[in-house]
Amino acid sequence: MSDQSIPAGINVSQLVEAAGDAIVVSDPDGAIVVWNASAERIFGFSSSEALGQSLDLITPERQRQRHWDGYAKTMRTGITRYGTEVLRVPALHKDGRSLSIAFTVGLLNGPDGSVIGILAIIRDETRRWNDERQMRKRLSELESAAA
Repeated sequence: MSDQSIPAGINVSQLVEAAGDAIVVSDPDGAIVVWNASAERIFGFSSSEALGQSLDLITPERQRQRHWDGYAKTMRTGITRYGTEVLRVPALHKDGRSLSIAFTVGLLNGPDGSVIGILAIIRDETRRWNDERQMRKRLSELESAAA
């Protein structure tokens, strides 16, 4: 969709802020440059706390090396193997608790075609993940009792 197809009076900033999912954009170095109200709600960091910070802010320590290896490769090649695939990974909340998030990514390109940022649209699936884990545990208990 181009900006020209957005109805008069609506700008991209309004769309980003109105989204129910977190919208996070990071620059080629992995610094956060867009952080909407839903990102604040999900992760607990205000935009003033998040903007300019590394994505390490929400990336668990044990995931960081893998994350940055993939990030660097994407910046170098301009290709992501994920595209519209929904990714499910752990994340961190400001208060230190673990979250389970699902997200899609998109590459943002400059006029010359180079990657100038990565867009992530993120949903908190912690409750669903915990519910599924409890169901799997209960099923395992029932299967053990039936054996």
